[in-house]
Amino acid sequence: MKITFKLFATLTDYLPPERKYNAIDMEVGPDITLGELIARFNMPPKLVHLVLVNGVFVDPAQHNSRKLAEGDVVAIWPPVASD
Repeated sequence: MKITFKLFATLTDYLPPERKYNAIDMEVGPDITLGELIARFNMPPKLVHLVLVNGVFVDPAQHNSRKLAEGDVVAIWPPVASD
């Protein structure tokens, strides 16, 4: 199935070079979970701060159980520090 995977700020470095700006369209297996997708890109868990699927926040405790569906848009932001 096809999904869109978007990374923001410093996380864009984890996307492959053929990306379009900060996103890639990709084929994944039908039973992939959000946690498996994150692991595929080798992002350190401490950098995976805000995760949205189709604009809806997914609690970190649900990453390993939340299955993705055809056409989902996954967006991930790192923590943002301010002074």
